[in-house]
Parts: sequence; structure tokens; C-alpha cells
Amino acid sequence: MDSRPSRRQQELMDLAHKLAVERFAPRAAALDRDAAFPTEDYQDLRKSGLLALCVPEKFGGHGADFETYCLVSEKLAQGNAATALTFNMHCLTMLMMGPLLNGLDLPSAVRNRHEELSARRYLEVVEQGVFYGQPHSEPVESGEQDQLNTGGRRFGTQAQHVDGGYLVNGSKFFVSSSGAADYYSTPVLLEGENAWVERTMYLSIPRETPGVEFSGDWDPIGMRATVSRDMNLKDVWVPGDAEILPPGVVGQLYQRQPYIFISFSATFLGLMQAAYDFAVSYLTGRAPGVAAPRTESSGNVSALAEMLFTLESTRALFYRAISEQRLDPTVDCIQRARAAHARVQETAVQITGEAMRICGGRALLKRYPLERYARDARASAVMRPWTQSLVTQQAGEEALGIKQ
Repeated sequence: MDSRPSRRQQELMDLAHKLAVERFAPRAAALDRDAAFPTEDYQDLRKSGLLALCVPEKFGGHGADFETYCLVSEKLAQGNAATALTFNMHCLTMLMMGPLLNGLDLPSAVRNRHEELSARRYLEVVEQGVFYGQPHSEPVESGEQDQLNTGGRRFGTQAQHVDGGYLVNGSKFFVSSSGAADYYSTPVLLEGENAWVERTMYLSIPRETPGVEFSGDWDPIGMRATVSRDMNLKDVWVPGDAEILPPGVVGQLYQRQPYIFISFSATFLGLMQAAYDFAVSYLTGRAPGVAAPRTESSGNVSALAEMLFTLESTRALFYRAISEQRLDPTVDCIQRARAAHARVQETAVQITGEAMRICGGRALLKRYPLERYARDARASAVMRPWTQSLVTQQAGEEALGIKQ
């Protein structure tokens, strides 16, 4: 088994790492302090071509698949995890339009229309530099309990057929890139009598559409630069060609493509690497403001080695999981994806915390990035739909044959 990246993957990873270190990292502390969106980071993503990472090559993108996206996202997160997390939403939209729905049995007319609409969106990303937010989360009190078994309630936002388009009403929360993204990839449930999966829709809602409002304060402990406020949709009308996916497809993907739930683990894997790298830099005296090496403690040396072992074993499991991405994966593959995701969620907190411990009291100072890494890592366990609690419960129930 060869788990090394391909030459093309390595080129994209190197590009992302250079961008993260040289451009994202110097801005990260100020963006975190102000809870401000990383606008300049997105300008760099446009200039570098990485905004079109998951756009097919025939439309001028890099044509990255799911695995490649995860490898690149891990590198970006080493500069600013909040930027990488918002970038996840944009890239996942591109992937859901293309590689992640490959294999779905769609009538030829439906597929042809989808490909035509997708081509327009791809070209907008390449030629105009637009990007997408992805408001999937809803308050648990909105909407009826669905049958997705993925955590939370997904389709409380309603849509009606009106004037050749859709009239949308509902509320979303923790909407990353609030007020910054050009479009929001929004799951809704179309009113009607058909089965709920058939009525699921995935609509592109432009930021400036009348009836779209972002509200609420944004002052969290971590991932502050994601700017994830509430999104309220009041009589928002969008045309019929706002369909990012054909009717029913987003419901199928939630059921049959569980890898979409582990995509943001790449961000936290990169955050872990950044924490480890800074700990090495600090202990060897290479970090700014550190007068001399601090390698005299055998306890620190051993603890750093344990951090490395934990990081590499977590990465190996995650890489195995993303290499198995496919439609309708086997139970063993799903269990491995759950294990990889939960392992990242657990070790992100463990490694960032341990990095602070071995670097000592100065690690608490905001002039160093470790305290930000530790705060950002806390978000991993509570992000929907596969929160750490839910994915652990599901893995145990699957192993024991308990009906979910």
C-alpha cells in the first residue's frame, strides 16, 4: 500500500503550505482578536488559483477530488485554521456538484441540466472569484425530526414553487462566512406530499437577495475568524436555476456519501501539525522572542515525541479513511471514517493542550499562537453533523448491532 501523495497532489500541497506560512499566518492573530473574516486570505486564494481547487480542469480549475482537497486543506490550516474551515464549505459545494454525486442514477435530462448549471457556477468561480458558504445547521427546534441519522435536524427551512422559482423561509445558525460569501449553498425541504428525500433541495442563495439577513453577535472562544452568525431567510425568492443539485440529490448524499461529514477533519489535522511545529520551534529556541533552547528537560523531550506519535497515527488513520471515499461505502469503511473523525476531534484538543504545557507559561501569551490553536481545537468536537459524541455513539451502536 502506497499512501504517498501523487506528484500533482504534492504540488498543490506545496502551494497551499507556502500560502499558509507566508500569507495566512502573519494575519491570523489580528483576525482572531477582531473576530474578522479573512478577506485578504481569500484574495490570495483567488490569485493562487486555489479557490478553483475543486473545479474541473475543463473549466479552468485544478480538478481536485475529495482526497486531494483534504490534503490541501490540511496545509492551509497550518496558517489559519479558521480560513481553512470556511474554505471547506466552498470546496465541499464544488465537490457535491461533481465527484461526490458520481454514481447516482439520474435521468439523462436531469443530469444534463445539472451539468449545464454546474458549468455556469464553475466558470463564475474561475472567472469572477466567487465563493460559497454552506449554511447547513439549523436550530434543533426548527423542522420535524428527519431520518438522516447524522445529528441535528437538517431540513427545517422550507421552499415553495413560486413564479418559476422557489420562495424560501427559515433560519440557519453557525453560518460561516456570514455576509462575506457570494452565495450560500442552502439545504431546504420543498413543500409537497412526496417522500421527504425526494423533496430535499440544495439552493444557491446570493448574499444580496432581498429577505436575506445575517444577525446576532459573534464572539466565540475559538474559530473566531469564521464569522459564523445567524442567517434568516424571510420570503427569499430565487429562480429555478438556483438549484445547485437536482431535487432529491442532497438528501441522497446525506444518506449515501458520509464522507462529506469528515471533510473538516482535515482542518483540525493541520491545526495539530501547526501546534507540534511551533512546540519544536519554541523548545529549540527558534521561535521569535525565545532567548535560548529549552531542551534540557527529559520530560519535555519525551512529551514532544508522544505528540509526534499521536499526530502521525491520527494522520495515518485519516488518510486511510479519505482514500476509501466512495458512494455507498461498506460498513467497515464507514466505521473507519467515524474512527478517523473522532480521533481527530479528540487529538486536536490533546495535542494543542500538550504543546502549551511543555512550552510553559509563556504559551498563554497572545503573542504566541498556541493559545489560539488550543481555542480553535475545541470547535472540532461540537461541529455538526458528526459531533464527537454522536459519531462515537453511532460507531458503538453499529459494532453492537443496535438499530440506529
